Amino acid sequence: MISKEENILFAAEKLFAEKGFEGTSTREIAKAANVNISMISYYFGSKEKLYEKLVEYRMEEGQFFSKDILERTDINDWEKIEKIVDQFAGRVRHHKCFYRIMQREQLYTLNPHIVDFLKQTKMGFISMYTKNPPIYLLHSTVSGTLFYASNAKEMYKEFLNNTDDEDAFDEKYYTELNTHIKYLLKDLLGYEENK
Repeated sequence: MISKEENILFAAEKLFAEKGFEGTSTREIAKAANVNISMISYYFGSKEKLYEKLVEYRMEEGQFFSKDILERTDINDWEKIEKIVDQFAGRVRHHKCFYRIMQREQLYTLNPHIVDFLKQTKMGFISMYTKNPPIYLLHSTVSGTLFYASNAKEMYKEFLNNTDDEDAFDEKYYTELNTHIKYLLKDLLGYEENK
């Protein structure tokens, strides 16, 4: 069961992804969340603060998971990378609205709090890794591949003349995407398993 605050966050997430921050009103958010508009002020103070909270909420989810994986001693470095790729790809797949918002934010953000938060979060991700080649480049490779592939999924479905229903194609597509990214990383990082 989600809290009233999370209900508002998730309703706002869908609207922000569809219409952008400027194109979404607090009235629309309240209607989508099925709450009184005053609840947005009560929980968040303003639409801007709601937006900031959404970014923090989603980004922190992923960062905690990655940190936990990297601290594990029962798996090797490659298994850690595989788990992080699986987790990241799963998040992009299941939180499409949020990652659409993040792509827009990286291009057009005017909110200094979000700019700083995104920077700090990315710095946190890349500082967790120490293997060569430099991880900041690998992070860009993985992120760019996931975001592009996620946005182009319908085009690829048409290109493949795939007639599967949406869920079946989604499962196959993201499984192949995960495998593709792991092969790239194995080659770039020089893991023997790929030879």
